[in-house]
Amino acid sequence: MTGDFSPTWLTLREPADAAARSAGLAGELAGRLTPPLVIRDLGCGTGSLGRWLSPRLPKPQHWILHDHDPALLEHAGRSLPGDVSTEARAGDVTALTGDDLAGTSLIACSALLDLFTAAEVEDLAAACAVHRTPVLFTLSVTGEVTFDPAHERDAEIAEAFNAHQRREAGGRRLLGPDAATVAAAAFEKAGATVALRPAPWQLSSSEPLAAEWFAGWLAAAREQRPGLRLDDYRRWRAERTWTASVGHLDLLAAFH
Repeated sequence: MTGDFSPTWLTLREPADAAARSAGLAGELAGRLTPPLVIRDLGCGTGSLGRWLSPRLPKPQHWILHDHDPALLEHAGRSLPGDVSTEARAGDVTALTGDDLAGTSLIACSALLDLFTAAEVEDLAAACAVHRTPVLFTLSVTGEVTFDPAHERDAEIAEAFNAHQRREAGGRRLLGPDAATVAAAAFEKAGATVALRPAPWQLSSSEPLAAEWFAGWLAAAREQRPGLRLDDYRRWRAERTWTASVGHLDLLAAFH
């Protein structure tokens, strides 16, 4: 599994990610963990999840950073807080087995599950069950977008975007906005107790992140449905100030 995430985009979204993630779930998780901790961050990107989560968990901590991009791995390793140790692992995070997770205190990821398939999520849940390894999956996109002011074509474009998120890529059917609910069912089947919390982005058209997200949202919808005529809709949005709530879910699964 691969995804193309530029450092510029990951840096731009980091404040919105930090504001959206469920601090309550992180606090609940902290009470379940006994240090020293070994935490695997799947698809670590620039390390934004580690920067957010590590101060909320007991020390000492050792972070194993997983990503397919060596440049992102290097960046993440340098940028995590100085009171944690790190190591980098390049490779496919969907290939982890129960044996790989021996000695792991926590599996964590951010904005990643939508790139998994249903079978890959089920395999990960089964791997975690071997050593009863808890997971914290943050910011799984749900496909729900609410604009203010609304436009009559919002739902049509959201539907096309969501279909793009569920596309087949390299012979794999991506979960897209179904990821959190599929993961919840898989971990419950594997014997875990699952908690879900809403973690929506709150965007304003005056912010650079909103402009970048909106352009990508439209581009994905057009890629999925090349016949979509978006110029009038784009112009309508450009002529006014708007806000958008972009749905995500955080998931905590723990084995007892």
